[in-house]
Amino acid sequence: MNQERVFQVLVGPHVSEKAAIVADENNQFVFKVAVDATKAEIKKSVEQLFKVKVDKVSTLKVKGKVKRNRFGYSTKPTWKKAYVRLEQGQDIDFATVE
Repeated sequence: MNQERVFQVLVGPHVSEKAAIVADENNQFVFKVAVDATKAEIKKSVEQLFKVKVDKVSTLKVKGKVKRNRFGYSTKPTWKKAYVRLEQGQDIDFATVE
């Protein structure tokens, strides 16, 4: 995987209450990723960017909601979420990422 693709796969961390609970209990982190990203690409990107060992990657697509506005209906874009489980003893600190 080329260096440009590494930066295109991960869009950013997904911060929510559920993500915080999962991080504390299961040593998992949640990321927004590119819709066309595969589990292998996500694993390589996290390992290269954060210099950690990834144990498992689970992905799901979040379907965009249908919203109503004054022009009728519109649909928010669909996006992909990845739950990344790190190996025992590994941790990601987003404040000190190089």
